[in-house]
Amino acid sequence: AFLVHASAALGLEGIEVVARRAEDAGQDPALRESFDVAVARALAPLRVLVELCLPLVKVGGRLLAQKTEGEDVAGASNAIGLLGGELSGVAMAPSPARAAGTIVVIDKVRPTPARYPRRSGIPARKPL
Repeated sequence: AFLVHASAALGLEGIEVVARRAEDAGQDPALRESFDVAVARALAPLRVLVELCLPLVKVGGRLLAQKTEGEDVAGASNAIGLLGGELSGVAMAPSPARAAGTIVVIDKVRPTPARYPRRSGIPARKPL
């Protein structure tokens, strides 16, 4: 509801808000590798977040992940590469809620292998 309201209030067009578990959406042929951009708040460690979100981004698109400064970006490099991504950069993005906030920018350079994302709960229990 918030994202729908925010995109309307900002006058944004061509926005699709999908309310589904990322593990399920990432295996849905109608959604898989179909988005130009995926945006994720700090919902999980980066190596888990990329498995949940990168399968939704089409090749040539981007994942923008809100993280806290100091997040182990290097520790996620294997997962990023395995899932078809490439780290583009980390931008400072402080906010009232997160003084040391950053946005991790990951470019999608190759298709994500079909086995990802794994079933619900597995990415968090057994991170890549």
